[in-house]
Amino acid sequence: MTTEAVTDALVIGAGPAGLFLAFELGLLGISCHIVDAQEHPGGQAATLYGDKPIYDIPALPRVTGQELTERLLEQLRPFAPAMHLGEEITTLAAGGDDGGWRLTTSRGSAFHASCVFIAAGVGAFAPRRLKLEGIEALEGSQVFHWRPTAGALSGQRVLVVGGDELALDRIDSLLADASPPASITLMHRRAVVQAPAETLARFEAQCAQGRVRFEVGQVSGLQIENGRLSAVDRSGPDGDLPPLAVDAVVVAQGMSPRLGPLADWGLVLERKQLPVDPANFGTALPGVFAVGDIVQYPGKKKLILSAFHEATLAAFAAADLLDPARSQVLQYTSSSSLLQGRLQV
Repeated sequence: MTTEAVTDALVIGAGPAGLFLAFELGLLGISCHIVDAQEHPGGQAATLYGDKPIYDIPALPRVTGQELTERLLEQLRPFAPAMHLGEEITTLAAGGDDGGWRLTTSRGSAFHASCVFIAAGVGAFAPRRLKLEGIEALEGSQVFHWRPTAGALSGQRVLVVGGDELALDRIDSLLADASPPASITLMHRRAVVQAPAETLARFEAQCAQGRVRFEVGQVSGLQIENGRLSAVDRSGPDGDLPPLAVDAVVVAQGMSPRLGPLADWGLVLERKQLPVDPANFGTALPGVFAVGDIVQYPGKKKLILSAFHEATLAAFAAADLLDPARSQVLQYTSSSSLLQGRLQV
């Protein structure tokens, strides 16, 4: 029987908006859990802009998406919220006599939260998958649509499928591993790989050094022996090619956002966005708030800076809802012993 985690707040999304929201909740003395469909925190900033500079974050003239994620995690560390990665919220239902909301995830986790915060960006980012017969049984063991864990492909013959910066990023990670694969082949349907000049130059050098092999083609099938992937069928510009012996396939064909189950939760949606009250970022459901790229209100700007502001107001609104009698005197981290105690400084 699944144990239900009881919490003041549940934050859906571990991107910049969700991480900063959890920080603001911590400052206000509100415990929370964070759930994200991706296997790592950072959301769109880390997934799409991990190595790309961002220039409009206050006090940070230049920061990559990954660096920003790391700074937000460091800021959040004193509150140590439980983080559930690689799990997608599948259901949201009223909490009944207990009030609040009950939620479940794709991995069977269950929560009862007094407040829910949707910080899902433009939706849950999911990798574009290879659609081949039998591939599901190999997911996570020999086929990887997400980044493999360090050392998982040590000494193996690896095929990377893709033709842009994400594919080259996967190759860089594999080559940098302390126990790298025995061989790496990049396969793309076109002879041109699209990536920034610096990244492309590094890839060309890897090919020239014999560390990576590049071929034009597409995977057309999987050869499975005794439940294990042994080779892939492939086709090239001029027809079918001989099977390629491989031990693992890393799929890096890009990411695409999708609303997923959120569309079935009874929330009001306008063009796949959630209308909110800009005074408190409440949705049409009581105790359910939303911030970030997924929200819509007059004057909305899809900027990380705006999401931080939205997260702050949503956290304060939740604090008022959870404790209507709480003091309305605004406290500052520079002078409040209470906030400094919560921050452990």
